Amino acid sequence: MIIVLKPDATKEQIDHIVEKLKGFGLQIHMSKGEERTIIGVIGDERVLANQPLEVFPGVEKVMPILQPFKLVSREFKKENTVIEFDNGVKIGGKRIHVMAGPCAVEEKELLIQIAEDVKAAGATFIRGGAFKPRTSPYAFQGLGPEGLKFLSEAKKKTGLLVITEVMDPRDIELILQYTDIIQIGARNMQNFRLLTDVGGYEKPVLLKRGLSATIKELLMSAEYIMSKGNTKVMLCERGIRTFETYTRNTLDLSAVPVIKKLSHLPVIVDPSHGVGKWDLVAPMAKAAIAAGADGLIIEVHPNPEEAFSDGEQSLKPKVFKELMKELRLVAQAVGREL
Repeated sequence: MIIVLKPDATKEQIDHIVEKLKGFGLQIHMSKGEERTIIGVIGDERVLANQPLEVFPGVEKVMPILQPFKLVSREFKKENTVIEFDNGVKIGGKRIHVMAGPCAVEEKELLIQIAEDVKAAGATFIRGGAFKPRTSPYAFQGLGPEGLKFLSEAKKKTGLLVITEVMDPRDIELILQYTDIIQIGARNMQNFRLLTDVGGYEKPVLLKRGLSATIKELLMSAEYIMSKGNTKVMLCERGIRTFETYTRNTLDLSAVPVIKKLSHLPVIVDPSHGVGKWDLVAPMAKAAIAAGADGLIIEVHPNPEEAFSDGEQSLKPKVFKELMKELRLVAQAVGREL
């Protein structure tokens, strides 16, 4: 349930309500909006059967959350969540942010060059996998800790924030030292141990939609993270598996407005994985912004034919630069900035 407080509710009144609820063994999640403060209550609400919460000082009304995802839902928080980083970057606001870089971190000098190129084009994040989940055990699995150090060097050289993937709960502490956003890939969307462990930290998380996951399943996975206290969650549409074989996946852009309707969390679109072909990335990136995406994550590599992974869907820096110019026009047309 959610407890909507009166605009003039005092700190003492709020503390009293929270203390009472915690005394019943319930989890409390506060959401302070522009007009109202809301207390989200998670747990067995039967313990409140004889507790008329409406009579507590400072309470305006008590409402049930009908959706199975509670903290993620628009019912719990009406305003869009905006995630702010130390350098002032904000995801979820008016400005659209682009995360760009190679699928996998390969060499330090190459990564730094890519970082410089994508920054010059307007990207605000460098992306790159140090740990790579691959379908084949014989494919390149990433450089591991060395790759994380290369990402750190790229950040120092360019000032770009870093996003990289975590696959194993045992690697979280290590990755936290080097990244600004923890990415949870499509194959791990329902790795509930990983979700709950990541939820114990305050580091922003980018949660990708599973290969065949419904929107509801994506939102429920986000709920696992938020239920542990981490509210800095972004959702990523990266294409789902359908009967179509021409593209790598089917990029479900209808998911963007649907998620925006159901949830307050920022939505990022990954057109590179969504289509798997470099020449289709640009039109889908433009369409994603038109659909309401808060950001894009795009693969960029100067020598796609020599890339260790996903070369066929990677844009060359010059192509990426031109795309960024076109994306600014689309963003402007829909009242956004890039």
